[in-house]
Amino acid sequence: MVKQGIQCRIDPVCEPFGLIIYGASGDLTKKKLLPALFNLYKHNLLSEKFFIIGAARSSFNDSDYRNFIGSYIAEENRDIIKHFLKRLYYKSTDYNDINSFKSLKRKIVSLERSYRTGKRRIFYLAVPPLLCETIVSSIGEAGLTLSTDWSKIVVEKPFGWDLNSACSLNRTLHRFFHEEDIFRIDHYLGKETVQDILLFRFANSIFEPIWNRNHIDHVQITVSESIGVGERAGYYDRAGIIRDMFQNHIIQLLSLIAMEPPPTFTPSRIREEKVKVFRSLRPIEKKHIPEHTVFGQYVSGEIDGKIVPAYRDEKGVSKSSNTPTFAMMKIYIDNWRWQGIPFYLRSGKRLKKRVTEVSVHFKTVPHSIFKGVVSNEIKPNVLVFRLQPDESINLTFQTKIPGTSMCFRDVTMNFSYRDYSEPIPEAYERVLLDCLRGDQMIFVGQEGVEIAWEFFTPIIDFLEKGKKVVFHIHNYKAGTWGPWESDEFIKKDGRQWWVK
Repeated sequence: MVKQGIQCRIDPVCEPFGLIIYGASGDLTKKKLLPALFNLYKHNLLSEKFFIIGAARSSFNDSDYRNFIGSYIAEENRDIIKHFLKRLYYKSTDYNDINSFKSLKRKIVSLERSYRTGKRRIFYLAVPPLLCETIVSSIGEAGLTLSTDWSKIVVEKPFGWDLNSACSLNRTLHRFFHEEDIFRIDHYLGKETVQDILLFRFANSIFEPIWNRNHIDHVQITVSESIGVGERAGYYDRAGIIRDMFQNHIIQLLSLIAMEPPPTFTPSRIREEKVKVFRSLRPIEKKHIPEHTVFGQYVSGEIDGKIVPAYRDEKGVSKSSNTPTFAMMKIYIDNWRWQGIPFYLRSGKRLKKRVTEVSVHFKTVPHSIFKGVVSNEIKPNVLVFRLQPDESINLTFQTKIPGTSMCFRDVTMNFSYRDYSEPIPEAYERVLLDCLRGDQMIFVGQEGVEIAWEFFTPIIDFLEKGKKVVFHIHNYKAGTWGPWESDEFIKKDGRQWWVK
């Protein structure tokens, strides 16, 4: 296919700012945030007046921290890296010591004078959820949000640890920040294909009229990772797959597929429609959880020709851990559009390959006129939004094979973002730009967070408080698609997994 010449303009951020990143020595900052900020800087998408302060408990000075971060930035032009890193500073910070935050404030004020940014501050919490409320309280009590031109705060998923902690965190956030200044970030929502779901649905008149229970048989959402828990083992063994993937990434994807058309394309109206979806989720009672779910934990297996260890053999994981690394569930949305239509959600670590897809499976034709004419089955149409890798949208349908006989075959009509000649911003680049501009379109609101936790709390309690939960955690070999029970689960409904 010929490369597309049309490129959507990316508007630069013009307003000066100071960015303070808590958790500055962690994986997220060094592997995602600062490389993304560097790319924005390299493409002249940031203001000329900005600085970044990394704050964490690790011991660095400015020079050591710059060298540490520089090793994670892939760029041949060392001069541009050098110029970017000059704007990067570090302040060792004890999250439990208010005086440490007051000392940080003095450094912020000094840099604001040097870079002439005014008092425009963004606080980014790249830390585990259990630290968020402590840090927010210290930010506020140390006066870091007082007498500013504006101050914003970015909170990484998961937002809280459970429903109670999420509500408590929201109350603390609202003590020092307005809701419009709180950016609950889910980087999946920054992916181009996710953005395109809304445009695809609501800008094309041929799809929206059939986007309902009358024409759609079911929907599948798969978020598969081939990697293990890596350096996140300590966090993951406490969190598990539901907190890590379902309560945020997957439920957000589901809301975009299932939401009603908003009256206008504005953040508040889109959030309202997503919340309506969350409110319509059919609760899964504790006694019915085994009937709607499958959980698994990976054992040793082979991925890309290499033997990888079992989950319980990963560094930082308990040898007796019952934390699930795989989950599959079937849920329903009780409203007019989706009544009776199952949504199959699946995610796991150490699966066969890395892929994130949403597949919409349409119903079979109500009556086949080709019975007795063709021997092969007429398959239903499938619409697929692939988020990673190779972001694309494709539609599968039936056509005739050329010849004198009536023979069918599947044909896929594909649109790929690789066909664009210009580079597309990575997810973190997109969400950082939107945050800097104050655009809330792809961020999650307070109500949506709390309702999502409310839905998943019985499932989390079942896994963490159930005495017989061990019987519901099935082993699966690394490098497979998870426990065979998940395949049997969907087969008994007369369906099969699309990604396999």
